[in-house]
Amino acid sequence: MTTPPTYKRRFIAGAVCPRCAQMDKIVVDLESDLRECVACGFSEQRPGDTPAAPEVQTRVSRAAARRVETPAEVVQLLDPGKPDD
Repeated sequence: MTTPPTYKRRFIAGAVCPRCAQMDKIVVDLESDLRECVACGFSEQRPGDTPAAPEVQTRVSRAAARRVETPAEVVQLLDPGKPDD
């Protein structure tokens, strides 16, 4: 009698399948990092060691733009029930 192969697969708690939208049906193969849905058969390879895309420069992310101070202005509040002088 032969022994069945052992798989090193684990369920990912709380994971939702992008194809069938069922929760707790995604397993990951610990040896190949392949993710697979046991409900619909969807599978994908986990992202490798690809370098992250550079951050897009915006007025918020640029250090020089954050140093510019907006000058304060005096505001005069008017009472709508009182005639203007």
